[in-house]
Amino acid sequence: LPLSDSYLVKGMEALELEINRQRYPDGGHISRNPNIQKDFLRDLLEIKSTLSTAHFRIPNWLNQSNKRIAEMLQGMRLGDGGLARFNGDASGEAEEIEGLLSKVKIRKKAPSAYLHSGFHRLEAAQTILVMDVGTPPPRDANRWGHAGALSFELSVGKERLIVNCGATRFMGKSWHQALRSTAAHSTVCVDDVNSAEPDELGGFRRIPENVNCNRREIGGRAVIEAKCDGYDEILNLIHRRIIMMSSDGSKILGEDQLEGPGGRRYVARFHLHPNVRATLIQHGKAALLKPRRGAGWKFAANNQKILIEDSIYLDGSNRPRRSQQLTVTGELLGR
Repeated sequence: LPLSDSYLVKGMEALELEINRQRYPDGGHISRNPNIQKDFLRDLLEIKSTLSTAHFRIPNWLNQSNKRIAEMLQGMRLGDGGLARFNGDASGEAEEIEGLLSKVKIRKKAPSAYLHSGFHRLEAAQTILVMDVGTPPPRDANRWGHAGALSFELSVGKERLIVNCGATRFMGKSWHQALRSTAAHSTVCVDDVNSAEPDELGGFRRIPENVNCNRREIGGRAVIEAKCDGYDEILNLIHRRIIMMSSDGSKILGEDQLEGPGGRRYVARFHLHPNVRATLIQHGKAALLKPRRGAGWKFAANNQKILIEDSIYLDGSNRPRRSQQLTVTGELLGR
């Protein structure tokens, strides 16, 4: 268009400001939703393509932003190429994600830590674990964030084993809220209280003040140690979770600690993908997890009794799938 060059300059300046507003320094979108992360990258790649088609120079800041955003998206993928489910739905297909990533030059192996976005990744051989170690997203960034602090998803090969339940807004308000709750995530819940209290109108009425995490290597094993104070305000409890993966990915060790007064009842939940069947063994002190393909895994809980209960899984199709969950429950003894 005649005399439109100044509009383009102003538009690109506004675009740079908006990208920086929506993007953490590590490339994560402020929604902390991997599906929105995917859409974020797709939109920016389309803008880049439009500029290239019109023979405009691609600014370096746009290329660098796309690279950071793509690396973060890569880190949210599990073994089947799809996205982990945190803070909302994850409807992206593996082929779509692969197509987006192929347009950006990034390292083949995903980074292991996203300190600003609040995620950590353990990967060894064919085993991948992604853990949420951040606070819930602000309401203006993701109105329907989840109370899933310290939850994780796990895949081996192309099979998902342990998951979060996902999200949908097509099953009614009660289901929508239930899927935002702590109980819908593979983490610890105390007295049916959420680690962050979702508001029915969006956002949260209460959130953790601090979710901290550190990562280290012990004898070739990667260790994540995280702490969340989401229960501190109303239950005077601090949740600590430690997860360690062996160097060959064949063994995962975890420990949950709840520090504070006793008299409460905890439930540690591990939601299973619908393609995984669980069978109790060793008189209920362990469970055999058998995915659709590949070897089975043994789940044990320090000689505590394990229960198999019903669960539900949303995979982006908005049609719920029946699944199972492993639960370990008990009474808190106090300091």
